[in-house]
Amino acid sequence: MLELGPLFRLQFMMFAEMAAGCILCKTGILKPSDRKVLSSLVVNLCLPCSIAGAFSMKMDAGLAKQFLTILIISCLIQVMCSFVASHAYNHEEPAVKKVLQYSTVCSNSGFLGNAVAECVYGTMGLALGQIYLIPVRIVMWSAGISYFTEGSSKKEVAFRILKHPCIIAMEIGLLRMLLQVDYPAPIESVLTSLGRCSTPLIMVFLGMILAETGFGNVLTKRNISFSVIRLVILPGIVLAACSLAHIDPLSAGLAVLLTAMPAGSTAAVMAEQYNGDVEFAANCIVLTTLLSIAVLPVWVILLQTILG
Repeated sequence: MLELGPLFRLQFMMFAEMAAGCILCKTGILKPSDRKVLSSLVVNLCLPCSIAGAFSMKMDAGLAKQFLTILIISCLIQVMCSFVASHAYNHEEPAVKKVLQYSTVCSNSGFLGNAVAECVYGTMGLALGQIYLIPVRIVMWSAGISYFTEGSSKKEVAFRILKHPCIIAMEIGLLRMLLQVDYPAPIESVLTSLGRCSTPLIMVFLGMILAETGFGNVLTKRNISFSVIRLVILPGIVLAACSLAHIDPLSAGLAVLLTAMPAGSTAAVMAEQYNGDVEFAANCIVLTTLLSIAVLPVWVILLQTILG
């Protein structure tokens, strides 16, 4: 019998951190003006540290074939998500469209996904999950940022993207992985310590938004429609494609579960930084995360039934 306790504990922790932000804002300890400072801290310091320290896997020759399989699958999934993001939301107003596009290519596969991968598939799932996340991170901090970045020309937009702290951190991380070098121990410790602050600070940030806007707009037709796309349709397409291609059960199951993650919590931070609809972004994150508590166990059961 599969033990889903670690997954539920992680989800509880995220909502507890969000509740803390809500309480701090309601009691006046944190003020609405503090949101901008908090989002700047996350985007310019904590997230870059997390990204720079993330590409730490050692490529084992014996696992190279399976690593390559999950890498190719992940690349194809990112192409699919980018296609959906480019065509599915053209009827929406610009501030909402930015959030929907970013949330389609950027899920919570890095934080919640790691826990799910280890919970369902053990250490091998966690290792393959890190490979899966390479294209995700590249798309998240390239195409993802481009949805929010505006400029007078493509050259100006590209320049803004390339000088973004998260893009620079990703380049450092990729170079580290390709060269197979380790950071000095003190630097590794600093990156790890600051990187771990990202998710708690983001959840506190979301709590601050909800303290101001309330939960009244969480259950809307638009939010529910996006949740169906994020949690059901995209992973369903991945499952069908993997079944038709006869992908091995571990790689296929991992790809489906990581595609079925809720909207990435950084969506609200990016919306705050780049004039997106922050309230809508927060509502999307909250609703998809809440629904994932029920949907992820269903996907696990389906995968065990279909893939064995």
